[in-house]
Amino acid sequence: MALAFTSSTAIHGSLSSSSHQQPIVSQLGNIQLLDQPNKFLNFSQRRCAVKPLYAEPKRNESIVPSAATFVVPEVTEKVIEAEDFEKLAKDLENASPLEIMDNALEKFGDDIAIAFSGAEDVALIEYAHLTGRPFRVFSLDTGRLNPETYQLFDAVEKHYGIHIEYMFPDAVEVQALVRTKGLFSFYEDGHQECCRVRKVRPLRRALKGLRAWITGQRKDQSPGTRSEVPVVQVDPSFEGLDGGSGSLVKWNPVANVEGKDIWNFLRAMNVPVNSLHLKGYVSIGCEPCTRPVLPGQHEREGRWWWEDAKAKECGLHKGNIKDESVNGNGNNATQANDTVADIFDTKDIVTLSRPGVENLLKLEDRREPWLVVLYAPWCQFCQAMEGSYVEMAEKLGGSGVKVGKFRADGEQKTFAQQELQLGSFPTILFFPKHASQPIKYPSEKRDVDSLLAFVNALR
Repeated sequence: MALAFTSSTAIHGSLSSSSHQQPIVSQLGNIQLLDQPNKFLNFSQRRCAVKPLYAEPKRNESIVPSAATFVVPEVTEKVIEAEDFEKLAKDLENASPLEIMDNALEKFGDDIAIAFSGAEDVALIEYAHLTGRPFRVFSLDTGRLNPETYQLFDAVEKHYGIHIEYMFPDAVEVQALVRTKGLFSFYEDGHQECCRVRKVRPLRRALKGLRAWITGQRKDQSPGTRSEVPVVQVDPSFEGLDGGSGSLVKWNPVANVEGKDIWNFLRAMNVPVNSLHLKGYVSIGCEPCTRPVLPGQHEREGRWWWEDAKAKECGLHKGNIKDESVNGNGNNATQANDTVADIFDTKDIVTLSRPGVENLLKLEDRREPWLVVLYAPWCQFCQAMEGSYVEMAEKLGGSGVKVGKFRADGEQKTFAQQELQLGSFPTILFFPKHASQPIKYPSEKRDVDSLLAFVNALR
């Protein structure tokens, strides 16, 4: 006896909408905190039923006897036309984030999703909401996020009437990692292994159910890795639903937006934000690997602060890293970028050569003490402290303390690591007048007062 199966591959979504009104913002300086009641602007709320990642199509389970016949259900496949995304990126280079978001959602519909980390990328969800189109949001729950991040997830779901699609790491892999290397192995041998288990592999599973994804990458976020991020690209690292190279498209709607403008937008729209931002956190990831930034620091310096400034990527955007020889601990020499203008360029700061630094190391009885910064001009953390270091040098003029700089990237990096205690850029050393060994500045505070306090305590 043969059976005839009937099935439906269609997943129906419903979209209800009301008339559009322009947002009315009474006070731009306020952000809706998680411990305050939700405040909704007068925007129409749009919800739709969208399939989660790896959702199976609904089936009609009825079984009907038939005479030796299998009835094959009709399947309507969505045809994705080939497109030149390099050209599209150029066309959209000067477009607003809202226009880019609308373009992405229109092209890919239910085959695209927003990657939400629980930080300022809530702006992506707001832009998607403003387009009026259905949209999906997923997030990677590593199991080590801050409580405040989980609270933001809940607030965002309630505010927008959505369900975030959470992806979790494989329990067996996490168990093996922790049992073998402990809970905090990343402090010893770099963050890449832990991120690979808790973030990269779950992301890979999520993206295999999509044809495109949307990220909150900005060009001003990270030195050496995100400065050339386009607004749309073929993903260089991950595969999408169809499999193979080029099967996934990556959208970066806020690539050309500066951090301060993102925050102006969040304040204006009065959306929920992570309360950690009010405690000095800017870039937010897992709790053990995230801390507040201090005066004179770049926003990305709050992530994996014990590692090389040029390797601050967890693997989700590994395609941004062009020099694969750079590892998490900064043990390999980084190629110097000679096209970047030099920094700390003032008459009050002496430029030291390799022989000059070696001479400083050899002297046991110096004429005067020295303060020297080991830097790389491409490093945004060095760029962020340039103003305070230059001002400090001016204040120390005539005090008997020499202020210098030594470019320690490229060919000089190995020497600086072995002889000058270089761990990451910038590293600041004080060479006392009557001692041979330099003293490393131990604090991450690089404002003028903190630097002067260090010098005055030692000279």
